Amino acid sequence: QVQLVESGGGLVQAGGSLRLSCAASGRTFSSYAMGWFRQAPGKERELVAAISRSGGRTDYADSVTGRFIISRDNAKNTVLLQMNSLKPEDTAVYYCNAVRSSDYRPVKDLWGQGTQVTVSS
Repeated sequence: QVQLVESGGGLVQAGGSLRLSCAASGRTFSSYAMGWFRQAPGKERELVAAISRSGGRTDYADSVTGRFIISRDNAKNTVLLQMNSLKPEDTAVYYCNAVRSSDYRPVKDLWGQGTQVTVSS
């Protein structure tokens, strides 16, 4: 089982950048596709980016395409989310999780504490 800890959030002005990091424990990290999700107040959690087990394939929500980049380092058990050109609507708590390769749904409905991203206008 993979345990995950997110970090790197903060307060940034619109147009700025942040890089989120997800540190994973466990020997099976490279066996899972990974996703970054976010949940804004009053809204459901949504997938923003996903990456295959090898890192060779990435997919993005339309709302972040061209602005966010997901990457992973299997040797370091980490998943990164580089967020550029941030907008106020990107404000949310961001989470990472292992996802199914077939549909990017979470492997387990277990979540870490997340990391808060706040974008001011």
